[in-house]
Amino acid sequence: MRIGETMSEEDWQAIASRVGGVLVLIVGVLLAASLCGASTPPDHLVPSIFDPHSTPAESIRHLSHFVLGITGLIFLVVFSLLSYVVVKFRSRVEGAEREPAQVYGSTQIELAWTVIPILIVAILFLATARVIHGIQDAPRPAGAVELTAIGHQFWWEFRYPGLGIVTANELHVPVSDPAHPTPTFLKLLSADTDHSFWVPQLAGKTDLIPNRVNEMWLDPHETGLFLGQCAQYCGTQHAKMLLRVYVDTPEDFNAWVRAQQQPANQEEKEAAGRLVFERTACVNCHAINGTNGTGRFGPDLTHLMSRNTIAAGAALNTHENLRLWIQNPDAIKPGSLMPAMKLNDAEVDALVRYIETLQ
Repeated sequence: MRIGETMSEEDWQAIASRVGGVLVLIVGVLLAASLCGASTPPDHLVPSIFDPHSTPAESIRHLSHFVLGITGLIFLVVFSLLSYVVVKFRSRVEGAEREPAQVYGSTQIELAWTVIPILIVAILFLATARVIHGIQDAPRPAGAVELTAIGHQFWWEFRYPGLGIVTANELHVPVSDPAHPTPTFLKLLSADTDHSFWVPQLAGKTDLIPNRVNEMWLDPHETGLFLGQCAQYCGTQHAKMLLRVYVDTPEDFNAWVRAQQQPANQEEKEAAGRLVFERTACVNCHAINGTNGTGRFGPDLTHLMSRNTIAAGAALNTHENLRLWIQNPDAIKPGSLMPAMKLNDAEVDALVRYIETLQ
């Protein structure tokens, strides 16, 4: 097409097809975002950064919308210009041997494609730095809950030093009333390799690195169950190193604390099962208050039955799953570091009955 010529029907069809493709892509992105941000069940079983329920997560969502808006605008401008150029200046039979007009040394063009990207990058950098500063340097109120999260292959250990509580895989924190904030501050450690603590609706990702202490905080505004995941590949069972965060009312959280501070059940009728635990290799990895088990390589079992899942969320905490987990851990979590104990049926039955008393 030469300058001054009108566009043919084929040209308009080509442009229309490209514009249609762009619109379909945009609609798909918006639909995906709306699905992520749609209201979820009370237990928030669909983790999404677009459905925040905590102060840090809300800051991240606002930043993500800002970045998506700018990058989406850039995409529309670039794609529109590219579509126009592809259609208007596409190769034609007539004049195929002629070289297109060349542009050299245009100061305006050089300045435009240098200054504009620099400004965009500067704006995105400053916006991101502001959010990072606001999250990392947030003040710690006097009533904040403090705990230590330790990543293991392939489970989570949670310690509440001020409350004398040790638990695993299922984290309990109080809801934070904006009028009286009760945030939860986590000190993140790793016992072996790199892990990453990520509960999308409560906070951003923070890595757990050997020989390094990282920190993060949660400020949930709504009660319920929030799901998360180890977001750093840490070995065979990385995909089943799940996180469950229960945000409780202040009353429920205090009740949970009191229950976790109680000693382990010492019923004499389950002495046979306790004896199996104390005389096998279980004590090398697990701890139960009131027994000779003081292991730290595996989860503390003192109140195992207060948890809804076992194996870091890989299976529900039922009689059948608990028995299978003891007999053959690989049946639930292939590649887990817990060995099969090679117990006979009577020993397994006695051990399971004893563990089921550990409320």
